[in-house]
Amino acid sequence: MRKGPIRVRLIEADPLYKSIVIAKLINYAMRHGKKLASSKQVYLALDKIKKETKLEPLTVLEQALDTIKPKVEVRPRRIGGAVYQVPTPVRGNRQLSLAIRWLVIAARAKENKQYHTFSDKLVAEISAALKNEGSAIAKRLEVEKMAEANKAFAHLRW
Repeated sequence: MRKGPIRVRLIEADPLYKSIVIAKLINYAMRHGKKLASSKQVYLALDKIKKETKLEPLTVLEQALDTIKPKVEVRPRRIGGAVYQVPTPVRGNRQLSLAIRWLVIAARAKENKQYHTFSDKLVAEISAALKNEGSAIAKRLEVEKMAEANKAFAHLRW
């Protein structure tokens, strides 16, 4: 059982770009509490994006995240002893957190032969997301396909 409402934690914007999205990306990319190493890799990736595209890296990142964000997902709902996968629309906060999580997981899963550092992998995944391809986009399509397949249970939404 839940004990009261959930308090949303306020995240401070990152010092370089003054963006909460980049601060969240740094936090998701962080491993073993090493935030400085994570922020260094993310900033390096954003610099590489700026060199490649000659555009503002924050807008490029936000465009990539917008293409990754899922619109619907399935949530389990127990009715009469059976568990149904009910498609529900995804709220804004969850859309962003899922998009960032899928981006970081897809970047980490890339092969080491082609890309040497996490920043290279992150740049590759962001550019793939802009072209509507890549592992993060595949994950979004998989989630939305599952919601489409379970559309018959949409009337069970609460």
